[in-house]
Amino acid sequence: MKKQLTAAAVSLAIMFTLGAGSAFADSKLDSAIDEGLGSKYVSGGTTTSGFDCSGFTMFVFSKIGIKLPHQSASQYKMGTAVEKDELIVGDLVFFNTSGKGVSHVGVYVGDGKFAHASSSKGVIISKLSESYYVKRYVGAKRIMSTDKYEEVTSENTTDHDDVE
Repeated sequence: MKKQLTAAAVSLAIMFTLGAGSAFADSKLDSAIDEGLGSKYVSGGTTTSGFDCSGFTMFVFSKIGIKLPHQSASQYKMGTAVEKDELIVGDLVFFNTSGKGVSHVGVYVGDGKFAHASSSKGVIISKLSESYYVKRYVGAKRIMSTDKYEEVTSENTTDHDDVE
């Protein structure tokens, strides 16, 4: 029951976070992130039964056809660096939570927020502006090409043509 309530609360939170009018709503990327929300934290986890941070980003990106390594520092070596004020939905955001370089990663979801697997709270959405993340922010990377971005962030459509 608690997990159902948590999942419902998280679903409402993402709905309000992303907004019904968002170009991101009902997209492949949105669906992949939503599928993981509310999952518990498990060190080394890569499934909805439990994720660690890079396992969650691996899962999300695998759902849109992009393979990522299972380590935040390795993911940080990929893609193109992006300034914080130029983030778009789907960019990876990285943090130094261990004091030893890149040790945490999440997926930017827009409006200054990112989805990630928190070791204490499971898969949640947090604000980049929270002091904990501001102090530990390392940078962001754009993994998707423009074409891939447009493909995975456009609203899902049916796979058949309308018949007149």
